[in-house]
This record gives sequence, C-alpha cells and structure tokens, in this order.
Amino acid sequence: MFKNLYNKFFPIPEFLSSPSFGLDISEESIKFTELVMTKDGIRLGRYGEHEVPTGVIESGKIKNLKKLEEILTSLKKDEKIKSVRVSLPEEQVYLFRIKLEKEGLEEVREGIEFSLEEHIPIPAQDAIFDYEILNEDNKNLYVQVVAISKNIIENYLLALENSGMSVLFFELEAQSLLRAVVKKGDLETYMIVDFGKRRTGIAIVSQGVLMFTSTIDMGGVVLSNLIQKSLKISFEEAEKMKQQYGLSRDSKNKEIFSILLNGVSVLCDEISKHFLFWNTNKEENNKNHPLIKKIILCGGDSNLIGLSDYLSANMKIKVETANVWINISDTEKYIPEINFEQSLSYATAIGLALGNFEK
Repeated sequence: MFKNLYNKFFPIPEFLSSPSFGLDISEESIKFTELVMTKDGIRLGRYGEHEVPTGVIESGKIKNLKKLEEILTSLKKDEKIKSVRVSLPEEQVYLFRIKLEKEGLEEVREGIEFSLEEHIPIPAQDAIFDYEILNEDNKNLYVQVVAISKNIIENYLLALENSGMSVLFFELEAQSLLRAVVKKGDLETYMIVDFGKRRTGIAIVSQGVLMFTSTIDMGGVVLSNLIQKSLKISFEEAEKMKQQYGLSRDSKNKEIFSILLNGVSVLCDEISKHFLFWNTNKEENNKNHPLIKKIILCGGDSNLIGLSDYLSANMKIKVETANVWINISDTEKYIPEINFEQSLSYATAIGLALGNFEK
C-alpha cells in the first residue's frame, strides 16, 4: 500500500520501469531473456533455458499441451515473469508477397483475404494474418503478408495463459532475429542463417524489412550424429569433439574435419540455393532484388570452428558471426555477463525483448 502511495507522488522514472521478457519456445528448450532500461541504457537482466522433453512440440505444433503448461508454470514461478513477447514457430508461419490492384480496392485486408488461399494451405477463415505495404505505383500495391493457423496460435496462447503469463505480442522468429543482429537503421540486404540444434532458419532482410524465410531440416545434432556413428563413440563425446575441433585443418583433426565436411557441405548447398534464387530472381514489380551483401550467422551451433570461413570460401561472400548486442549497448563500455558463444543461441529471445523498446 505504501509503495502505491509513493508511486502516486513520485512516479517511477522510465529507466526503472518494468523489464521486458522475450520467450523463445522451440522443440528442445524454452529460452528467456530479460532486458531492463537503466540510466546507462538497455542492460541484460535475467536469462536462462528450460529443457523441453522430446514429443512436447513437433515441427512447431504443440503435441502435449499439459506438459508445456507445466514447464511454463515452473518458469513463471522461478523467474516471477508476468508478461512476455513470444516467437512463433518458423515452420508453421507463411511469409509471402502479393500484388493488389488499386482499382476497386476498398480495404487492403479484405483484398488479402480474397487471395489468401492461393498462397497458404489453410482456409481463410482458419488463418490469422498481418501485412505490411512494401511499396506502390499508380496501379498496384505490393504487400507482404505473414499468416498462421488460428489453431497453432491459440494453443500457444492457451499454454501461456494457463501458466499465468500475459502475452504482450507474438512475433515471427526471423523478425526477432532481424531486430537483434542487424543494426537499427541499416537498410542493406543480408541473409541471416540461424544454425540451431535440429534445424536451420534462413531469412533475407532488405531495407530493414523481413523479405523471405525458410527452414532447413538440419542442425548441429546432425553433425554430432555423424561423428558418433563414424567413430562409434557416445553422443556426448561426439558433441565435445565437434566443439573442440570443428572444421579446423590441423593434423590432429583430419578425421573429424572429413566427417563434418560431409554434413556442412549439405548445409552450404541448401543455403546457396536460397542465396542464388534471391540474387537471380526479380521482385513483383519486375525489378532486380538488391544483392545480398553478407551472411550473418547466429544460433547455438553457429560458432562451430571454421564454419564461417567455409561458407565464405564456398559462396564467395562475406560471412560473419552475429553480434546480438549491436542494438543494445557499446560492448567496449558494457560487457554482458553471458559469454559470446552462449549469446548466439539467445538471439531470438534478445530480439523479442528488444521489441518493447522500439519507438
């Protein structure tokens, strides 16, 4: 009671206002990141990870709602989280662009609804969508649309609300990554590659807008499995060897290098397909796409030794590991307690939390 009375006469300064929580939910884990506004700028608060057992979430769909609620309830209790910004599963979200003729168009949303089923395998009445007008000419509007099944988003909302958390915002995972790893105001064209445990997300951003997303069913676990089977060792040992040696070419690592090369070359081929498609195809208005300037790597397995060099040499383009603090602080003045390698796996959660500080 005294606290409320005090706040009535002495309002809490903006830099001491409520923290922002980003919640990145995947098949393997739930990662959370708290960002807090201080008098010195945005700072990292709490962060952590809760394991998600196999079978609870598959391909972005909740298969065991009760178990997910239990995990989220435990997270809320441990961290006292009240409200969150949450990422939507990339595999279940459709991102596409359409052209709408201005003549006879009364409302953009209605125009999108009429053509929705031409672009997604979901009946229009069962989908939730949002849109952004990218550009226009005298006759047409060029619109980007993001859509998802109502059932998918309602299940996530139900699990979160039943755990006692309030959802401030749902967001496409790649949009959160953009916010975390591309400098605000940077309008160049980049490919973001999120190399995770079981899958790899690919996004292309241009003019500060998310233009394309895709998911490859391959992650770091595939590389560890290759080592495990080839050397007939445990998965844990294979994981350690992968992290220790990676794609380095020293004499001690020739066998590991050869094994990993098989898997990484497949990943490189898949990334190259999307890279070439973007650079060689035209936009809806028949203009060439702006060329991709560089590839930004993030995700828990993106720090594999030699990965960026391998991709750069094979694709003939600059490849760099992401700086997830690029829109948060000057790391020469403030070094977050989370180490660099670990921070790469929190890129989505950090981008989500950053959303609360956008003007």
